[in-house]
Amino acid sequence: MKSILISSLLGFIYVSLVQADVLVQPDFDAKQFSGLWYVVSMVSDCKVFLGKKEHLLMSTILINAMEGGNLSAHMAIPGTEGCKTMEAEYLKIGSEGHFKVPASGYLDVRVEETDYKSYGILYIYKELEGVLSTMVQLFSRTQNVSPKALRAFQDFYPVVGLEDDMMYLLPKSDACSQEDIEGKA
Repeated sequence: MKSILISSLLGFIYVSLVQADVLVQPDFDAKQFSGLWYVVSMVSDCKVFLGKKEHLLMSTILINAMEGGNLSAHMAIPGTEGCKTMEAEYLKIGSEGHFKVPASGYLDVRVEETDYKSYGILYIYKELEGVLSTMVQLFSRTQNVSPKALRAFQDFYPVVGLEDDMMYLLPKSDACSQEDIEGKA
């Protein structure tokens, strides 16, 4: 029992240290980050994600900069039942590019890297069903991610303790149309 408690405590300390080391994009500009993105790949230690990742499809997210550094997000998520749309507000905490998304259980969202024109890498620390997990998402302005963006993504996620077998490149889907996402803006 004592060894379980110690190992749990050490795990918590490790996760806290890794989370503290994740930086945000220097001089993050919410207006440049605004626009249409595709979520082309994800990697996570979340048990729900790991159990369902082969059934996930590429989703679309429309980001809009708001006053005060917040972002509004309109998402179109394809699934077996068709296209599901959702809205969320990314509330700025701390520096530019650092957010929380209470509606989605995301405790810490950081735009770790972006070139604004073609890709973005988001670090997400979240709670789902009472369990804390880490996720990294690769955003692309097109459905075809560049090799440079994929390499940056693959170089980053091991830094936060995620492994290659936890990563999934999301297949394209026509379940959601551009009107599904743009009609929500």
